[in-house]
Amino acid sequence: MKSINKLSRRKFIGNSAAIAAFSMVPLNYSCKRTGSEASSGTTPNSKFGGVQIGAITYSWRSMPGGVENIIKYCKETGISSIELMSNDLEDYLGAPKNPRTGMFGPGMGGQRPAGSPPAGAAPGGAPGGGFPQRREMTPEQQASIAKFNQDLKEWRLSLSMSKFEEVRKMFRDSGIGVHIVKFSPARWSDEEIDYAFKAAKAMGAKGVCEEIGEDAVKKLGPIAEKHGMLAIFHNHMQFATEGFSYDPFLVVSPAVMMNFDAGHFYGSTGIHPNTIIEKYHDRIFSVHLKDKTGPDVEPRNENQVWGQGQVPVADVLLLIKKNKWPIYCDIELEYEIKPWSDAVKEVKTCVQYARQILI
Repeated sequence: MKSINKLSRRKFIGNSAAIAAFSMVPLNYSCKRTGSEASSGTTPNSKFGGVQIGAITYSWRSMPGGVENIIKYCKETGISSIELMSNDLEDYLGAPKNPRTGMFGPGMGGQRPAGSPPAGAAPGGAPGGGFPQRREMTPEQQASIAKFNQDLKEWRLSLSMSKFEEVRKMFRDSGIGVHIVKFSPARWSDEEIDYAFKAAKAMGAKGVCEEIGEDAVKKLGPIAEKHGMLAIFHNHMQFATEGFSYDPFLVVSPAVMMNFDAGHFYGSTGIHPNTIIEKYHDRIFSVHLKDKTGPDVEPRNENQVWGQGQVPVADVLLLIKKNKWPIYCDIELEYEIKPWSDAVKEVKTCVQYARQILI
């Protein structure tokens, strides 16, 4: 499929007058305000041309974490809908501290260190991801993690859902919706999986996200259905494996939906992402947006600043806009951030990039 509208970084930055003017005006404004936003005069709004642009909060993994900071980053970038990483949520509510943070390098607010794989990624990451191999743990470290897992389970099962409703109100009062909570709970106990779906529902989310796999789908699909929620599955480079298809997963339960990573798909296959979106649009809940090189150039399948790679981001957004499909489009910031910038500034630039395509 030929790309119909590839917005280059040069063209994007070249529209300097428009971008400069846009940068002077907050991305986040609304006629109706309550609470703390009334004093600041701004409320995030990142729905452009009928397409909801959001972000997975993993994008801010290099920044201090926590619910208050996530709200701050959303306001600064204009993001009004998020896929929330569960560690920020549970840390805020007082979860036991994970001893892995001290074992494998410093992190902030319970966040993974910058450059580490997303939750659920295979140890060592995938080719082109650049993730280091996981270190072997000592018996003492293994015992510490076993105790943490038990303590965390007990904490989760004792936590009132009213705590999540309070956090939901914090986001709602700031003009931010949470459409997914990424708990990645497929390997948890059944009681903790129930907790994950109840917590996500209390947060106002439509579902819980996990990495795609046969066991995970068979485990989470029926449980999601029981809770009236969605089990949403994220892909890495599985489509580059011969014979891989969404079809066997989708028959497990109507509650099974996909978080289609257009960047990982294109970077590993070189195939236009719209071929998948057009076919499965009614089973795709959200799309992860990023720019990468493809598999046939050097460096292969490497994250790029938006507009400098080969992923047809504009085509993806315009297809969803044209068909008015209710698919969330979430920025996942994975390219290297230069010393003079930070993740908040880069996500804001990605929001502007998407806005210019859609409006």
